[in-house]
Amino acid sequence: MFGIIKRIFGILLRIVILFLVSTIVMTLVYKWMPVPYTPLMFIRMAEQKAGEQTVKLQHDWVSLDKISTKLQLAVLCSEDQNYLTHSGFDWVAIEKAMKENEHGKRIRGGSTISQQTAKNVFLWPGRSYIRKAFEVYFTLLIELFWSKHRILEVYLNSIEMGNGVYGAEAAAKSWFGKSAANLSAAESAAIAAILPNPRKFSANPPGPYVASRKAWIQQQMRFWGNKIDWGKADEEEKEKTDNKNNKRKK
Repeated sequence: MFGIIKRIFGILLRIVILFLVSTIVMTLVYKWMPVPYTPLMFIRMAEQKAGEQTVKLQHDWVSLDKISTKLQLAVLCSEDQNYLTHSGFDWVAIEKAMKENEHGKRIRGGSTISQQTAKNVFLWPGRSYIRKAFEVYFTLLIELFWSKHRILEVYLNSIEMGNGVYGAEAAAKSWFGKSAANLSAAESAAIAAILPNPRKFSANPPGPYVASRKAWIQQQMRFWGNKIDWGKADEEEKEKTDNKNNKRKK
């Protein structure tokens, strides 16, 4: 009996080690390499096929410097205004979401851009505790190994921004017939406004809900001074690098 338990424990230990090594390696690879496809892309294509719809996949990876700074700011204002200062989790937003859920209200939740990036790149959509646990794990990994610039770059290249449309470049071309680099503040806000449900909402032309949300996002963008102040995030990244270098010297 003890021998069986020992073998089972050995198998489980190898599985855990394999999982940790493979996920860390994958995270490090994606620190530098573009993410070509995400699980959600394959799921959506399967859904389109099953529904006898035209299979659609528009996805063009571009570097962060080729995505309008206005769109970068719009998604921060829309999705995660504490992005530059949190370490992957916005505990205030999470607490607020939990309180709202207790009262039975329907809300979007408290997921940060880091959490959404981890979910989009490595996982599948869903609300189970198991998937959420994996999301926490991958969020910790990307916050540890990637910079805030890289997380935002992957996020803006991977998220769903329309029916079969993924990433800023494809969204800019699909909704406004231009590249992501040339998006205006109003166009950026319109794209950010549809993110809660990009297959249902239209960025161009916007419906009443999107128009209202777009106006709110533009107001927030003006409050931020129409630009992202990367100072705090860059200081934290420099501190991380310095700490790693100091450990290596020791």
